[in-house]
Amino acid sequence: MENSRPCDKCNMKSIVTDTVTGKLYCNSCGIVQDNNFDIYDPQIGGITGPAGTYIRTGTSGIGTIYNYKETKIYEAKNVIDDLMYKLGFSASKCSEVLQMVQKITDNKYGKGNWFKVFVGACSYVVMRMDNKPLSNVRVANMVECDIYELGRMVYRVVEFLDLQLPEVDVVGSYEYYVRNSLSFSEVDEDMIRRMLKQGVFLVQCLVKWYVTTGRRPLPVVAAVLVFVAELNGIDVKIEDVANELQVAIVTCKLRYKELLERLVKVAQALPWGEDVTVKNIMKHATFVIQYMELKSMSSKNSSDDKRKSFEDVGFDLDYLIDDCLSNENHYALDVIDAENESQYFRASSLSSESPNRFQISQECLAMVYSKIKNDMYEHESTDSRNNNIGRRKRRYGIISYTDWWKGESEMSKKLLVKEIVEKDVGLSAMPPSFDSSCLAYERRKEKIKAAKFRIHKTMYPWDAKLIDKVDLGSVEHVKNGKKRRRKMKVDVDWEDFIIETLLLHQVEEEEIEKGYYKALLDLHVFNY
Repeated sequence: MENSRPCDKCNMKSIVTDTVTGKLYCNSCGIVQDNNFDIYDPQIGGITGPAGTYIRTGTSGIGTIYNYKETKIYEAKNVIDDLMYKLGFSASKCSEVLQMVQKITDNKYGKGNWFKVFVGACSYVVMRMDNKPLSNVRVANMVECDIYELGRMVYRVVEFLDLQLPEVDVVGSYEYYVRNSLSFSEVDEDMIRRMLKQGVFLVQCLVKWYVTTGRRPLPVVAAVLVFVAELNGIDVKIEDVANELQVAIVTCKLRYKELLERLVKVAQALPWGEDVTVKNIMKHATFVIQYMELKSMSSKNSSDDKRKSFEDVGFDLDYLIDDCLSNENHYALDVIDAENESQYFRASSLSSESPNRFQISQECLAMVYSKIKNDMYEHESTDSRNNNIGRRKRRYGIISYTDWWKGESEMSKKLLVKEIVEKDVGLSAMPPSFDSSCLAYERRKEKIKAAKFRIHKTMYPWDAKLIDKVDLGSVEHVKNGKKRRRKMKVDVDWEDFIIETLLLHQVEEEEIEKGYYKALLDLHVFNY
């Protein structure tokens, strides 16, 4: 006991161990010592050594033990439940996503950021297989990754399960957003049904015109939503719709412009089509869409008619004239002598054998339209000079007709792509990429012609004086329904220098016209 530590009370070195309790006490004063450091029993032996006395790894409370696998599964299910709640999936869809995750991971789930992306990819695949609209941009934002990383994961999921994803249903996406968009939350149900038919009609027309081919579908949906809303007098901004659909605003504006350009091309078949441009197409949109609707319901395919006549489109000329010139109708022309003006229209009557056909040529209609238009301008100029208060001013303003849309065409219902292509809506257009490629091809041909002239002028200066100027040609640009010819600028750029280099190395013009400059340079110029 002499080697023991002193007592806390009496400082005597008489500390002994109690054989019953194992605690230290002073043999002199009998006080139990507070600091029992002498009874510390270190645990040795590593992993195979004895277990701890008070703490055990993997325990939470008394009798509860979680290993690594159970903890990983628990956290993975929390990730799945949280994403399903944010996406608003139903119980059945949540079950499908969970089963897909279990099947791919063999019930082992996962942990980390990649698992979030994996669950998002499974959610996207489940909705695509059911033809339900779900934006990949929205899913990517939920799982905090970019769309490219999500796309790679979707590809891996589809490849592993050997699935064949259906094409994106553009019509279904439009129907979903027109009913669930916050921009139309205050619109009544009748107007929603009207917008549904109009939008489906226009979306399927864009499918026929290849505007949706190779493009992301949601910007097309956003463009149609904005156009239909403006057509029905609903104030909606394209920026708000684009943000709600989580698509690029610039892309939505481009698709909106392409829609207007297609409608302008359709309007060229009307007698007053030359006056229709992208800027004023909304004033003529009701007539253009009505013409497209009647055209799609006609039994005869008028695309073979080179004169683009109005035969067999379902117009009744007598009814149309009476309806347009009647003061009792919403299409009324507010004129005093409307009956006198109608004589221009009645110059050519309808045949009794086929009352639903126009027996009047397009040139005659254009002449009648120009005549009335000139009379209108002359009369308005006369009224402006004569400030006669008692005289009523003639106005030819056409009030919007609320019943112009019938919705009886099959194009207002969801059709197969094969059925859409077979319909005639007054315009047969090529894909925009094809049109741009043709314009680029013609532009390169003109650049080759100009480069050959510059080379000839440099190599044979004595012969160049015989040529005053070179015909650089022109490229036809179709814009706003009118052809504009733009002269090529004489200033040379990098493309002109490349073309000159390839011509000097005796590269065929047909190869240069294709535009693969880098491959041609590597093959003919830098190939030592």
